[in-house]
Amino acid sequence: MRSLAHNRESGIRYAAPTLVLAADLAGIFVFAAEGALRAIAGNLDLLGIAVLSFSSALCGGIVRDVLIGAVPPAAIKDWRYCTMAFAAAGLTFLLWPVFEHIPRPLVIGLDAAGLSLFAIAGTEKALDYGVNPFIAALLGTITGTGGGTIRDVLLAQVPGVLRVDIYATAALLGSLIYVCGRALRLRPLPVAIAGGLACFVLRVVAVWQHWQLPHAG
Repeated sequence: MRSLAHNRESGIRYAAPTLVLAADLAGIFVFAAEGALRAIAGNLDLLGIAVLSFSSALCGGIVRDVLIGAVPPAAIKDWRYCTMAFAAAGLTFLLWPVFEHIPRPLVIGLDAAGLSLFAIAGTEKALDYGVNPFIAALLGTITGTGGGTIRDVLLAQVPGVLRVDIYATAALLGSLIYVCGRALRLRPLPVAIAGGLACFVLRVVAVWQHWQLPHAG
């Protein structure tokens, strides 16, 4: 029994970093491509496209890593992160007429998927660093929304997270589900899937139904 328990704990311990890396890389590609499209729409040059792709994909994770003391941030320390972001930027630049005609529902779905991946990965990494569970959920939300916020600021726009249909709230929901699952000592992968799906579904349904948080006045 002790050996079985030890093997299970070891499996969870080794699965968590793999889960974070896979979710991070997938989310990086989606958000970097989205940032590149926004840069092209803003008539930026190739350097501007690369900067916005990097910002959209990696700045949320950089903020998270600095706040939890994981320095230098993974986006700078691990070459795979920057490579994925710049590869997505280059691919979008070369194939932008194709990307430009992607149906809006697909774009929304990909954005929701990227948000879900980043929220769960950010929460998991914060928990691994011993952060309080509620704060870990907030850091997961920052991971999912921080890059887009910085991207919009660079484009001199009001950040979308402050005005669009349920966005940060969806990331927070997914992060909280993941935190609760981990607190109950459930296996990381099923809990991550449940949290990611909750975030994804809430975001997509919010866009479809035009849900908004309450406004003053």
